[in-house]
Amino acid sequence: MLTRRHIRIKVMQSVYSFSLGEEKKLEDEIGFFKESVAQTFDLYLLLLALLKAIKQFTDDQLSTYEKNDINQNEHFHMFRQISKNEILVFIDQHPQLQQYLKNKKFIRWDLEFSFLKDLLNEITSSKVFRSYFEIKNPSLADDLKWIMKCFKEIIAPSSYLYGYLEDQQLTWIDDLPVVNTFMMKMFKQLNPKNTNSLQFPRSIENQEDLDFGITLLEKTISKEEQLLKELEGKTPNWDADRIARLDQVILKIAIAELLYFPNIPTKVTLNEYLEIAKDYSTPNSNHFVNGVLDKLVREFQTEKRMVKTGRGLL
Repeated sequence: MLTRRHIRIKVMQSVYSFSLGEEKKLEDEIGFFKESVAQTFDLYLLLLALLKAIKQFTDDQLSTYEKNDINQNEHFHMFRQISKNEILVFIDQHPQLQQYLKNKKFIRWDLEFSFLKDLLNEITSSKVFRSYFEIKNPSLADDLKWIMKCFKEIIAPSSYLYGYLEDQQLTWIDDLPVVNTFMMKMFKQLNPKNTNSLQFPRSIENQEDLDFGITLLEKTISKEEQLLKELEGKTPNWDADRIARLDQVILKIAIAELLYFPNIPTKVTLNEYLEIAKDYSTPNSNHFVNGVLDKLVREFQTEKRMVKTGRGLL
């Protein structure tokens, strides 16, 4: 589920966290990094649970109509169409998902009644739903097309969802784009007749990626003094203590990767950290980081200190 760039972002978060603490230990920060990686899967479960909660909420509304003998107005028929959506039914009844959620006590969308009510109102008043509602007997393809549009245009951008995730687990905000992308891919392969079509991937499919992150974190923290010395004289008009803390963290990680990871091409490292600086630091950080790393790479190459092995790794 996680890409190498996202692993680098999590390393950046850990190094930044470590730089703020006076008595933190490296092993504790590695534990935080591993937990942060594992919690990406929890976010995926949380979003699946939200879809399940939407289905159950509409079922409850339908039950209220029937028990109280309320006229079956347009809202009733809207709720019924959502409740009968084959994709939502499949997710709601999926046995493996139910078991995962049973073991995750913190996932309690049933306690967020106001949010579910507001979200359902937003869903049913949207153009996306209106087009879907006009289909008298929607096919599986219609059900899938609607749930994908609904998730992409209404659920995923929800400001309440964003705030809720931020309150629950701060690192989830950075994980959300990755998990949302995975959710969209997951929808495309769902088959209600095959329970295995709903994937439950490990956060990292490749142990090599996790090892990369742990090693990068260890190198950056354990060799901090050497890495800071590499910055001396490379930041004109800026003393080391005047560099934005996050820029300094990004530079230290990038230098560690350039010097201690011979199998990663130089261009890959430069591109990755320039993009990270652009997304996470100040507006001019990518230009600053680019200038510093460009000087360092030329110096490392001249002094033959940056050894890269394999084809195309210079």
